[in-house]
Amino acid sequence: MSDLMRPMSFAHLMAWARAELAHDGAIFGVHATKMWRPASGRVITDSFGGTIANPVGPAAGPSTQLANNILACYLTGARFMELKTVQKMDGAELRACVAKPCIDMQDEGYNCEWSTELTVEEALTEYVRAWFLCAFWGRELGLGEIGTVGFNMSVGYDLAGIQLPKIDGFIEGLKDASGTPA
Repeated sequence: MSDLMRPMSFAHLMAWARAELAHDGAIFGVHATKMWRPASGRVITDSFGGTIANPVGPAAGPSTQLANNILACYLTGARFMELKTVQKMDGAELRACVAKPCIDMQDEGYNCEWSTELTVEEALTEYVRAWFLCAFWGRELGLGEIGTVGFNMSVGYDLAGIQLPKIDGFIEGLKDASGTPA
């Protein structure tokens, strides 16, 4: 197995999910009997001025870098996705600075990763794919509406970096992806 994250196309993710559901009754290893469904009449939680159907979800990390992992979190009940941080240093440049494995567990645990291992553009594409996967499967399987799922973006690490065109484009692209290639 490679130590590099390799995003898969939306078409590949959908074909995989459909085939696994038809053959095994699961999507990305989450069996249909274990998928979380909101209770009827459930009170929706207020979150940053919006609503979410369940106030739990994954912290930023490997589980929130790839679309298939975000969907697996969604299927098990996560409705607040803390997306992995993007910053001005990305892709190969960032990977060259972070030793692998990024979690050292010899005596005490230290996580030395900083941001997504993907490029900023790849991260935007993955998060848009994840949103569509959750929207589609939420409706298809009766797991809830996408409007009750929060995607919490994280950008860093200083104001100068956040003001760069690629980070500003990421922020604007997540706010409204209709004008992006994703």
